[in-house]
Amino acid sequence: MKDKMNLIGNTNEIFNQFPKGAFLTVSDGERLNTMTIGWATMGIIWNRPIMMVAVRKSRYTYDIINNSKDFTVSIPINVDLSEAIEICGTKSGRDIDKFKAANLTIGKSKKVNSPIIKECDLHFECKILYSQFMDASAFDEEVSKEVYGDMDFHKLYYGEILDRY
Repeated sequence: MKDKMNLIGNTNEIFNQFPKGAFLTVSDGERLNTMTIGWATMGIIWNRPIMMVAVRKSRYTYDIINNSKDFTVSIPINVDLSEAIEICGTKSGRDIDKFKAANLTIGKSKKVNSPIIKECDLHFECKILYSQFMDASAFDEEVSKEVYGDMDFHKLYYGEILDRY
């Protein structure tokens, strides 16, 4: 279990960056996209190191991740990628090539098919073990109104962290 915990590592720098943005990148073999995420969680579930990411059904990434077995999360810790984060969080991969528009380089991952973003200095490679839509009836009313007024709920993807570097 101790070796598995090393895949999560020191979470302070990671959780400090998430509100500023990180990149969720997914490939289904035919399509490739990256999107900005500001929410994620990590921990131990099913005796495995897990990163959970959330993707709304309305996002272009949604169809791709549903046809994929994995994803990567690339986090800019010591580099300012705020402009790229803005582009990837406000533009759709349906309309533009986000990698070109944001000046991001695709890098080969080590253990999964989905690539990493080379400009970032921290990468997680995750194999999807479980996914499920959020249950609207189980939400706290205040949170539901604040975040899901449009009823565009997230689907949660639990990925086993296979590598971190």
